[in-house]
Amino acid sequence: MADADLELVARARRGDLDAFGDLVQRHQAALVRYLMHMVSNPADAEDVAQDALIRAYNALKDFRGQSSFKTWLYQIATNAARTHLYKRRQRLEDQAADGDREDLEVGSGEQVERRIVAHDQLRRALAQLPDEWREAVLLRDIEGLEYREIADALQIPMGTVESRIFRGRQRLKQIVTSQENDK
Repeated sequence: MADADLELVARARRGDLDAFGDLVQRHQAALVRYLMHMVSNPADAEDVAQDALIRAYNALKDFRGQSSFKTWLYQIATNAARTHLYKRRQRLEDQAADGDREDLEVGSGEQVERRIVAHDQLRRALAQLPDEWREAVLLRDIEGLEYREIADALQIPMGTVESRIFRGRQRLKQIVTSQENDK
């Protein structure tokens, strides 16, 4: 049986964005379900699926058809999930190495309450950022992506990534300081 996606792949290679959109529509839901089992978090699964689809689009010229498009896409998704999990593990190890081990452990009721308040404060501050700043800050500071990866993921120049992260962090500091002063 011929790969039902080959026609769409050929059109997408020629620059037909609608064809790639059809490929995404055909495979995205199953891809997210698969990744959910790998990363154990619905939001992360969607993010990794998005990353995998972007990687697939950028690598379409390398698809040789030796396997089905679906198999090739799942290979890319698996690698994206592995990268995501590795970075998540690195962030936790870095936090522990920086003396934040106390924050990783359950701790006393007072410690837990402080962590909950700090998390809520950060969530509210992030929600106040413009979307493009929030995306860049989250991808860098929460997801641990490198600047080049963020530029690729958001399809913007590296200088724009640097600017958005800088401005986003500055605004977050202002918001958090303002929240603390309002207490």
